[in-house]
Amino acid sequence: MQIEFIVVSIFALFVFGIVHMYVSEKKARRVWREKFLKEWGKIPEREYDEEELDKISGYFVYQLKKGKINRPYIDDITWNDLDMDNIFAYINHTKSSVGEEYLYYMLRTPVTEQKILDERERLIHFFATHEQKRADLEVCFRQIGKTRRFSISDYIDLLITLKKESNAEHYIALFTIPFGLILMTVLEVGVGFTVMLMMLVWDVFRYYKRKGAIQPYLTTFSYILKMLDASKEISKLEIAEVQEYVDHIADIRKKFKKFRFGSSLLMSAQRETGSLAEAFLDYIRVATHIDLLKFNSMLEEVKKNADTIDELAENIGVLDALISVASFRESLPFYSIPELRETKEAFINVRDVYHPLIVEPVANSIEENRNVLITGSNASGKSTFLKTVAINTVLSQTIDTSISTFYRASFFQVYSSMALKDNLQGNESYYIVEIKSLKRILSHADEEIPMLCFVDEVLRGTNTVERISASAQILKSLSKKQVLCFAATHDIELTHMLENEYSNYHFQEEIQENDILFNYELYRGRAVSRNAIKLLSIIGYDKKIIENAEQTATHFLKTGEWRV
Repeated sequence: MQIEFIVVSIFALFVFGIVHMYVSEKKARRVWREKFLKEWGKIPEREYDEEELDKISGYFVYQLKKGKINRPYIDDITWNDLDMDNIFAYINHTKSSVGEEYLYYMLRTPVTEQKILDERERLIHFFATHEQKRADLEVCFRQIGKTRRFSISDYIDLLITLKKESNAEHYIALFTIPFGLILMTVLEVGVGFTVMLMMLVWDVFRYYKRKGAIQPYLTTFSYILKMLDASKEISKLEIAEVQEYVDHIADIRKKFKKFRFGSSLLMSAQRETGSLAEAFLDYIRVATHIDLLKFNSMLEEVKKNADTIDELAENIGVLDALISVASFRESLPFYSIPELRETKEAFINVRDVYHPLIVEPVANSIEENRNVLITGSNASGKSTFLKTVAINTVLSQTIDTSISTFYRASFFQVYSSMALKDNLQGNESYYIVEIKSLKRILSHADEEIPMLCFVDEVLRGTNTVERISASAQILKSLSKKQVLCFAATHDIELTHMLENEYSNYHFQEEIQENDILFNYELYRGRAVSRNAIKLLSIIGYDKKIIENAEQTATHFLKTGEWRV
């Protein structure tokens, strides 16, 4: 009688857990859907630490390591120069890790084929104009969720080389409870229960020891299962506009039949539902080692289908990422769909372009097929303008979005040399870091795809004479039909030395009532104002220092000689 009661109680608890899990998930999906509709078009407020960003870059790094990126990508120097981590965070409305990793990958790999951008545009437009279907998809992606501190791509390589372990102790754990029940029948209930309890304690100890070693891999399996389950839910939505992706995912699902069979109890406990069913299933896992038993068979399937997992991630990730792009567009005061051309001669024409991260930005316009040299005082807007044009070029060739009223340009490969730092670990001075950075730009100047490059304060790490002479030659060497170089400098001499190769533009400021005012507007021609010494007066420097500085500067401009 006691045994029957125990068996019935366990069965009832299991049924209750399943029912409760179903009800909880249905409620959670409804809550998610309402939340996503409210968040649409709003700027994400989430901040990312270095560890998270490193995880998010996992898919890109994996593709790069495997040699699967066959077009110019945004290298680390350019990515950091343009503060693209913050641009990514500004755009990222994704609901799954595979979505945000693909969005990051997309921003790192500008395309040079219009048909790819056309397909992305088709999906972005659909998501922007079909609210209910979009929200249904977002719920599916939220069901996949985010892995937070690790990337699936980080572990695929490790899984491929991981050795299979013995299942012996896991089978013992699996039969601990049935064996205990038998003992309770044959022996006294108390004795049988005591033996079973001791075995369970040992099983729990062994479980957590092994689980700690393979947890990242189990979580990876669980995440793959979530992608496969979500793809099934997506197919039920019957959204014709994404059917091509759904069909591809369906073909992938067929390859994972063995992987999925009997894997329902392997789903990670980190489902964030907070349900009693999940808690109950956790106890089942610990007591029976059922998730560890599945590990070996699933490991073999992953080894056989590593490339297929990539395809699965891409097909789901691109949909989640482009929904995020559609939401990003909605947050902008205005934007334009870029007109890109496959040309041998580099050119750009952009109107009312602005920086997305600046509050109340000033929009500027420029149309050029010659290199550009920009002058002006500190804080006048030179560096920001360079970054603005560069960021818009990247966004135009990745998410088919220009933060401007008009954008027409060549397809470019993009490089920059701007926010450099001393390499203390490598024992390299700023100047060494700088000339290496510039050399990498020069090494791409003769390639078939036109290059758009950005250089801020050329060779600032050395003395005036050598800086100007070397800078002039480096910038002149970038004067090629297939290269468009935007360079900012304080050296007015360069505007004269390179006037046959570079168009001159400048930013200016105005000093009024002991205050300096910047309008951040771009003007044609070289800078003519000299306000650096006047700024000393505004800050409160001694009048004698200011008068002597003015006299020294005036003497040099008249004679070409310095006198202190």
